[in-house]
Amino acid sequence: MASSKKKDLKSSGPKDSNSDTNDEDKTELCPGFRDVDAFVKHGFGAVLSATKASAGLPQAGDEYDFYRSFPGFQEFCESQGDKLLHCMSQIMQHHGCRSHMRDRNKLTGLEERFDLVVDSNDVILERVGILLDEADGVNRSQQPVMPAGFQPPKIVVSSWNRKGSSPSSRSETFRLLHAKNITRPQLKFKEKVDNSNTPFIPKIFIKPNAVKPLPSYFTNKQMRKERPEDLDVPAALADFIHQQRTQEHVDDMFAHPYQYELDHLTIPENLLSKPDPQMHKPVAETKLSFVDTLEDLVALNEKLCKLSEFAVDLEHHSYRSFLGLTCLMQISTREEDFIIDTLELRSEMYILNEAFTDASIVKVFHGADSDIEWLQRDFGLYVVNLFDTHQASRALNLARHSLDHLLKHFCNVDSDKRYQLADWRVRPLPDEMVQYARTDTHYLLYIYDCVRVQLLDFNHGQPGLLQSVWNKSRSISLKKYVKPIYTEESYLELQRKQKKSFNTQQLTAFRLLFAWRDKLARQEDESTGYVLPTHMMIKISEELPKEPQGIIACCNPVPPLVRQYINELHLLVQQAREIPLLKAEIAAQKKKGLTPIKKPEVPLFGPHDTSRVSESDPPQISADELPVKQGMLFSEDEDKMDVDVQKESGLVASAKITLFEEVEIKDDQESSSAAQMKARRIVESFENPFRMYLPSTDVHVNKSAKFDPSSKIFEISKRWKLQSVEQQQTELEAKKKAKQEAKEMAKKQTEERTKAKQSYQESLKNVATVRQQVAESSNAGGKKRERVDSEVGDLTPKPSKKLMKSAEKPQKTEVTPQDSFKPFDYSQSDLKVFAGNTSKDNTQFDPNRQAHDFKRKKTPKGQKNNTGAGNRSMSYLPGKSDRGFRHNWPKR
Repeated sequence: MASSKKKDLKSSGPKDSNSDTNDEDKTELCPGFRDVDAFVKHGFGAVLSATKASAGLPQAGDEYDFYRSFPGFQEFCESQGDKLLHCMSQIMQHHGCRSHMRDRNKLTGLEERFDLVVDSNDVILERVGILLDEADGVNRSQQPVMPAGFQPPKIVVSSWNRKGSSPSSRSETFRLLHAKNITRPQLKFKEKVDNSNTPFIPKIFIKPNAVKPLPSYFTNKQMRKERPEDLDVPAALADFIHQQRTQEHVDDMFAHPYQYELDHLTIPENLLSKPDPQMHKPVAETKLSFVDTLEDLVALNEKLCKLSEFAVDLEHHSYRSFLGLTCLMQISTREEDFIIDTLELRSEMYILNEAFTDASIVKVFHGADSDIEWLQRDFGLYVVNLFDTHQASRALNLARHSLDHLLKHFCNVDSDKRYQLADWRVRPLPDEMVQYARTDTHYLLYIYDCVRVQLLDFNHGQPGLLQSVWNKSRSISLKKYVKPIYTEESYLELQRKQKKSFNTQQLTAFRLLFAWRDKLARQEDESTGYVLPTHMMIKISEELPKEPQGIIACCNPVPPLVRQYINELHLLVQQAREIPLLKAEIAAQKKKGLTPIKKPEVPLFGPHDTSRVSESDPPQISADELPVKQGMLFSEDEDKMDVDVQKESGLVASAKITLFEEVEIKDDQESSSAAQMKARRIVESFENPFRMYLPSTDVHVNKSAKFDPSSKIFEISKRWKLQSVEQQQTELEAKKKAKQEAKEMAKKQTEERTKAKQSYQESLKNVATVRQQVAESSNAGGKKRERVDSEVGDLTPKPSKKLMKSAEKPQKTEVTPQDSFKPFDYSQSDLKVFAGNTSKDNTQFDPNRQAHDFKRKKTPKGQKNNTGAGNRSMSYLPGKSDRGFRHNWPKR
């Protein structure tokens, strides 16, 4: 509201001044306000008071529902709400927006009102921005019509973008320079940018200043052009295929080419001694050369090879390229400054390796961690004998380690960081950007001298601290560029950095969007932030919109490639919504094959307390109740079954009584506090009430006494350690012997089983079946089958005595005639023999025996018991009563 009023006042101000130019008495901007600042101050105060009042209202939830139950509060809220809606409708009507705020539709009223407010805010803020630009002298109507992929320039206000020389001076805001209609420099490159998902291979093919020669793989790189079948394959993959084709393996294909030279680099004494700082020349008196041709680059290389030191810096661009582009290189000597157009000379920059790898020339950088990798990636340049002033400032413990601070501290120069985030692809470069790039290296050699002096003074003239800076700089020059490789789990690292907890649907959407973004960025040679920024990707993953318009609503401003591939993104979100909804932690455990085991939270939990055991808890199986596989005769899986049973039995501990067992002291008890130890003792006293009668194990031993050789505790601990070591060795030997014996026994058992199985199968070969014997007997004409003595060893492998006796019996039965056979008369046999030995009557009184004798009733011979066994009760005798029965109690 304040901004809209301010806009109206600004727009109506010129009209009032033009109409009332002759009226000089009217000095106020509007009634009650002398100027715009007074009106803005009053407006901010009103907004602040309204915000404080709204914060004092009851919060949504139980508190608001409680106040809502009172009729007076309800009527007051409705009346104030109507006033607010009426005020908002008037503001919307004033700006030409739809203003049906008081329509009361229970179903869609709230959503429609919210959409109206959002649209009106966009219109109002857009007009405010136009008026502010006109007030700053920028006419937005004169800008050319740009494609949808290019964003309009915005004023960026930040700490690096605000210039103020003194507190009294007014802060100035500068525009962030960037190119809108620039042609992509990647189209001019002679070698196509390799964005493939393969490792990076060094571009070097000539190694100047080499102590160890370059491997033949790099020197024969031109042979790749002679392989037309590998032209469409990425370089790393093509070389790997060629190695597999020729059976030729290169171990150091990904190694640092100057590893040997850097490992054997020695810093000369003059670089470790105190120098005399050589003052830098004024910028106006120093010659500046812009290098953009091959002849100028060769001449520059010859100049650098004759020097003892020079300063280097790079300007990089990463927003409109997947891997990034090195757009500019600044080199400064004591007498001259150079700016090299690396976009134009990208394929010829390797010429500078002659100066960059010369160990006798010092290359001064500031913060060379990224510069070293960019030089390797784009140009195949390597640095030997590097000095990093950033590492020197860290060794000196300066307040800040930036180049701005070093320039102010040593040179008293205020650097202008307006163009730090500028688009360095712009050609031709503006003069302001050229001066900014030149400043980064012009003073760096003087800072290099001053820093060395302070490092020696800081260490009392000893070169140890300075040597450590040289060593750190050498480790930086040993860094290797590594391409970003996409894997199936790459999204997890980004998700952990964002510290977001997703369910399975959200995590699936995040994974699919991450893969789509990486693939499209490599294909279009754009950065992942340009294709789809991370915060927008997280927003889409959290919301999971059902419609394509919802995806666009999650992006503000909408990236051009998102609008172009909106249907593909919608399909990915729909695919994620079809995943079953689970928490991410449970899904991860299911993926790993783990089931979360619930542990009893109550410390007084017992194994037999079934009241606290739920059905979902896993059953505790003892060693005797383990599932055992039923054995089979000569089974081949019997050995596997034994191994599985051994594994399962090893997982279940055998039960034992631990009531009076000494408690083992865990390692984590040493780090616990006194209160935790006291709480643990209280819990242990509940678990074992007999703990008070056991010897105490928490005896305090002084730590100094443990390590004092003269103390008794040291001797005891040393003796115990020696005994424990010997005991462990003996146990290990015994285990090894037991394992060997078990293996030998298993081998013997398997051999015996195989032998028995073979003999059993051989014995079954000549045995006639029952059907064959019946068929033979029927062919014999009804005659009785006669037994024939079988030869020993034909039917069975080992004939027993019973088989021999059964072979002799048929010879006796052949003599007796068939009519003499008579069945045995069992009525004449004495069946009491089968009853066993009956014990004699015991004279001792036994009431159970009496009752048993009474129930048992004897039946005479030849009569059957009429009571059926099925209808007879075991506890009640029918037709009989125990009344009047006299027990034969023993007399005293």
